[in-house]
Amino acid sequence: MVLSNQDFKRLSSFIYDELGIKMSDGKKTMLTGRLTRRLRALDLSSFSEYCDFLFSSEGLEKELVHLISAVTTNKTDFFREPGHFDYLTQTTLPTLQQQQPFDNRNKFKIWSAGCSTGEEPYTMSMVLADVKAANPNFDFEILATDISNRVLDVARRAVYPMEQAKPVTMPYRQKYLLKGRNSKNPQVRITPGLRKQVRFGRLNFMDTDFRLPAKVDVIFCRNVIIYFDKPTQERLMQKFCQYLKKGGYLFLGHSESLHGYDTPLVQVAPTIYRYQ
Repeated sequence: MVLSNQDFKRLSSFIYDELGIKMSDGKKTMLTGRLTRRLRALDLSSFSEYCDFLFSSEGLEKELVHLISAVTTNKTDFFREPGHFDYLTQTTLPTLQQQQPFDNRNKFKIWSAGCSTGEEPYTMSMVLADVKAANPNFDFEILATDISNRVLDVARRAVYPMEQAKPVTMPYRQKYLLKGRNSKNPQVRITPGLRKQVRFGRLNFMDTDFRLPAKVDVIFCRNVIIYFDKPTQERLMQKFCQYLKKGGYLFLGHSESLHGYDTPLVQVAPTIYRYQ
């Protein structure tokens, strides 16, 4: 099955409008491979038939979720870019505590924006649970969002192959991971205490209003905006500022930057910004 230029343009325009993801001509082969599976699953014989179905009322209701899964990349790990978690506990929290002591504030709120299968918010929960254990006046809550219902289902289950837990240090494993009993398929599950600190929800960055219940102290949005073009990135940063408290922090991925963008975010460390 061949994806014609006409159908590629139809799909790439739709993906950009709905998801903000720019599908350059170089992504045509990738899109062909990923959507071929959907054509087979739907018993369709051409990409033209797929487009006709996708853009129908039935297709928008039933197929959009599968298209999202096909075009988004969900690479994540526990303690990915570990320096960020060190900065969170050693610099961000002490700075915010000086600004407003923990015993005089509501819960510390942190948002994992683009949480994928949950390793990032659960890592947050581990390091913040340690802070809470040492500081009785400190409490926190984590909001974790993604556009893909498929990865959110995995995140809510909080069950991972043992191999994926390798970046978790032994003290954290002993406190926060439960081992499965199946030796042929070794798995771990996040402890109930950590799971209850994280609230998962679906969110599309292209939505006009994110409808968050309250402003947050910190946003992690790492290795996500690289899929957007610069105008979309800048608009997203401006929307983030609507939900980030003054003095709050934004953490980006290792290859991402806001250089030259019109936002009130000031760089305080590599890939780390503060809302002034």
